[in-house]
Amino acid sequence: MTVTRVQPSRLGIGALFVLCGAIFLEAIDITMLNVALPAVRAELGLSTAMLSGAVSAYVLGYGGLMLLGGRVADLLGRRRVFLASLAVFLVFSALGGFAGEGWTLLVARFVKGVAAAFMTPAGLSLITTAVPEGRQRNRALLIYAGVGAGGYSLGLVIGALLAAVDWRWVFFAPAVLSGLILALGLAVLPRDGVVARPDGRTDLAGAITITSAMLLLAYGVVRLEHGLAGSLGALLGGLVLVGVFVLVERRSAAPLVRLGIFASAPLVRANLAALLFVGSFFGFFFLVTLYLQELRGWSALQTASVLVLAGVDAILAPTLAPPLVNRFGTARVVFGGILLGTLGYLLFLPVGLDWTYLAMFPSTLLLGLAFSLVYGPLTIAATDGVAADEQGLASGLLNTSIQFGTALGLSAVTAVSVAAGTPGDSGLDALRAALWIPLAGAALAALIIATGLRRPVEGR
Repeated sequence: MTVTRVQPSRLGIGALFVLCGAIFLEAIDITMLNVALPAVRAELGLSTAMLSGAVSAYVLGYGGLMLLGGRVADLLGRRRVFLASLAVFLVFSALGGFAGEGWTLLVARFVKGVAAAFMTPAGLSLITTAVPEGRQRNRALLIYAGVGAGGYSLGLVIGALLAAVDWRWVFFAPAVLSGLILALGLAVLPRDGVVARPDGRTDLAGAITITSAMLLLAYGVVRLEHGLAGSLGALLGGLVLVGVFVLVERRSAAPLVRLGIFASAPLVRANLAALLFVGSFFGFFFLVTLYLQELRGWSALQTASVLVLAGVDAILAPTLAPPLVNRFGTARVVFGGILLGTLGYLLFLPVGLDWTYLAMFPSTLLLGLAFSLVYGPLTIAATDGVAADEQGLASGLLNTSIQFGTALGLSAVTAVSVAAGTPGDSGLDALRAALWIPLAGAALAALIIATGLRRPVEGR
């Protein structure tokens, strides 16, 4: 593959607005459906397996093709890949809204995941290649990631509100938003600074092996909730293919993934911490949703009234995180944020069936604050110091970690909850047992970040 590089265009306010809109779209799309699942089941009569599959299908497409999507953006043009995948996302969002059977829903979710696997790293790398490293890029990334962080939290609330009207709007609303972003993006996004043309050295073997590996690993992770036996084969197969991929890349004249990128300690720490922290976050709020709607019998709107405080990160992430990063560096801000999240999980462990709003608010508020301090700085750490022609790859690595973390968190808390449940109990003991998983994940993420605290301040 011969690549001709040209000086990228400067990123304008309109372009940043489009990219922030896209990451917000991708974030709310992940979380909105979780709150709407009871309404989907009621109308379509889906089995538990089919309902779980609607969530897992997105993760399979997203996590399975994220690395490929990031590298394709590097090679074929970030603007081109971003806009094309956004158009696909729009079409299949609408298709999901018209679904009358479970299989249609599964197809729509899977293809949307594939589209997001190409759209998200392309969007992030448009920022990192157009804005030079330093405070200017950090601020752009913190605004971008802050909007995404707000989308994850607000998606829980928006999903509950839309489901109260009609669950189909959980699909139609992203389709409308996609159309608006696409129209504006065509007008304001800078032209690609990288043009590629094939010369016979495309790493096809690497693309096939890593995509197959990621699909198998993603499938294995989302199947964990049904027991280790059902997922062990897929996980082992995925790990074997990862080994094959490493051998292929070492011998390739034009590797899809330059293995030397993993020599960056901040990048590795950021990816591991993202996997654990995001997995803990989504696993926790999945349990809280079940607790409120199934154990307490609350409506979607009542559930939203509890989760709304987690959406504080939509305000705090782009306003609070930038000055803190400039003063203390990314590692210290991330570490402090994860500690706040750990405290939030700890405070929720003694949850009871008679807990009031006031009893639950400290945890949701702390987690909203934690997400606002962690998500953006991790994005900086995962892309800082990476060459311009590998920014899509670095973005793909980070988003792969986030998606695998989401799947792992949901599967782990479900598996523990099912294993800890006993006939005739209220379900509270099983819930409390599963709540230890987010706490353990956040504590481990804090330990990983702590290993970099003695190094020179990152992100100034």
